[in-house]
Amino acid sequence: MIDYELLQPLVWSWLEFAIRWTHVITAIAWIGSSFYFIALDLGLRKAPDLPTGAHGEEWQVHGGGFYHIRKFLVAPENMPEHLIWFKWESYTTWLSGAALLMVTYWAGAELFLIDPEKMSLEVWQAILISAASLTIGWLVYDFLCKSKLDQKPTLLMVLLFVLLIIMGWGYNEVFTGRAVLLHLGAFTATIMTANVFFIIIPNQKIVVADLKAGRTPDAKYGKIAKLRSTHNNYLTLPVIFLMLSNHYPLAFASPYNWVIAALVFLMGVTIRHWFNTRHARAGNPVWTIPVTVLLFIVAIWISLIPAEHLGADVEEEETGRVMTPYELKFASAEGFEEVSGIIMGRCAMCHARETAWEGIGTAPRGIYLENEAEIARAAREIFLQAGVTNAMPPANVSYMEPAERRAIVKWFKAASQG
Repeated sequence: MIDYELLQPLVWSWLEFAIRWTHVITAIAWIGSSFYFIALDLGLRKAPDLPTGAHGEEWQVHGGGFYHIRKFLVAPENMPEHLIWFKWESYTTWLSGAALLMVTYWAGAELFLIDPEKMSLEVWQAILISAASLTIGWLVYDFLCKSKLDQKPTLLMVLLFVLLIIMGWGYNEVFTGRAVLLHLGAFTATIMTANVFFIIIPNQKIVVADLKAGRTPDAKYGKIAKLRSTHNNYLTLPVIFLMLSNHYPLAFASPYNWVIAALVFLMGVTIRHWFNTRHARAGNPVWTIPVTVLLFIVAIWISLIPAEHLGADVEEEETGRVMTPYELKFASAEGFEEVSGIIMGRCAMCHARETAWEGIGTAPRGIYLENEAEIARAAREIFLQAGVTNAMPPANVSYMEPAERRAIVKWFKAASQG
């Protein structure tokens, strides 16, 4: 029988799943079309029979048919009646990502967003910082692009890289490690989508309007759009890494997660440089392969530093701090003492700064359950993962009994009613 008092967190979890599903689908569409058009653009060939204004052409085969594609730097002499605009892939990816940020990190701010050891924030304050920070990157980046730096694309990319490092460090001073990399990914994705919404599509519309009015379009609009599109191309792979990072504590739980992110941005450049050069038939920059591997090895090495040197200090600080109001709500609820004992006996060997279960190197999802404050803080996750479902412990390796799962549900219900 359904307990309607516990329905809200269950429905909320399914809502998060649905939004994440949508986000992944739209991201695949956006990234796929972006990679395809970059490869197509770099692979265009000259031909003697190209029409006036055509830059190059490409013959492709797919799905049993042949495609003959031509690119015009400005536009064809006669504007076709039907144009396909590649924009909704970007818009829906950003919108679904923003919704996922709200549902997961804003609604679950006490667990996933706020780190009391870094900064004592009210939920509304953390959400305000989260939302406001996403606009900063676009404003600074757009200002730089509209300055004379647009004639120095390499310097512009270096300054963008510095901006990303600063934001990563800043996020790490405020939010949980998991939220740091996620927000840095959202920060970068906002720049990418804003490029499409504010620059690329409007510039293309100006060209179309000029053609329909019989005016000669200015080629500068295409050049500006191409620069922004190229930036998006180099930022895509790091954004994917940052969005996946919340599943891997070794990436986000390090105090140097912002340094790891910086290395990932560099790997994004080396990887895309290899592909872009190959697609342009401009050589084979094999040097990018060892450089990428070296950067990845350095990232792995950095991720291991806290596990070896900082674990004991962090644990001592975490144990001694005062509980937040959210944690007190669950720690004072009926049944908490029993549940605390269950979690310490069945879950803490893996959800620890120094794990005791063979084969588990870091706490799953970076969630620690070594003291009452941490258990209370993770109440919703414990309820979903080990109360109403058997997801945790994995394969029930620590033999959590059905009665213990019922005790978790009963405790969460008591706290929710309080």
